Amino acid sequence: MKKIEKDLVTHDAFLKEIAEEVKSEQLKSLWNKYGLIIVIFIALALTAAVSFETFRSWRDKKAQEVSNAYAVAVSLQNQGRFDESMDILKNLAERNAGLYSDIARLQMANVYLEQKKIPEAMEILESLAGDDDVNEQMRDIATLKLASYKLDTQAPAEEIRALLEPLTKEENGQGYDIARELLAMLAIRDGDLEQAKAEYEKLANSPNVQDNMKARAQDMIAIIDGQSNN
Repeated sequence: MKKIEKDLVTHDAFLKEIAEEVKSEQLKSLWNKYGLIIVIFIALALTAAVSFETFRSWRDKKAQEVSNAYAVAVSLQNQGRFDESMDILKNLAERNAGLYSDIARLQMANVYLEQKKIPEAMEILESLAGDDDVNEQMRDIATLKLASYKLDTQAPAEEIRALLEPLTKEENGQGYDIARELLAMLAIRDGDLEQAKAEYEKLANSPNVQDNMKARAQDMIAIIDGQSNN
């Protein structure tokens, strides 16, 4: 998950700008103005977590053919040749190649999302998130991506919490910080500022959360406190 954490650093400056801009406004408008953008940042970070570089770090000599095929699929996707990319990814997913099949399925969801085929992408992500046979890291990434898109599409809060809360049981667990941040954004979306602050405080006080994430949480706590004093 180090890759996820690294990619999330890129929007620290953006969130600091938010802190200056919304102190004198209703915090509810934070979701209306910035919620989608923050969710997109998180989704992009998660997509980066299954980049070709990550995939290559897992491959071995026996899996070279599969790895090369995946690289071709990603290259075709980047060229906008989605049907050809999907054909390769589907073939990889059906090979029962363990981790490689799981990553291929996750990349299929990315291709669908890039094409704005949301129902098809959600079906794959839900399948991955609910499959105990899927590699744990891939399952957690699929769960976080699924929750982020459900958050954006105004899905019921109970549905989103059911996805995220299992990832917050262990502070040093994979995806803990992003799951907490998504829960905070969910609370803001639904106007529950007290709960949003509680989620950010858990991030700010956790010894296992990266400093950049803590700083972002503290910025958001300051916004909420400033709003409460108005």
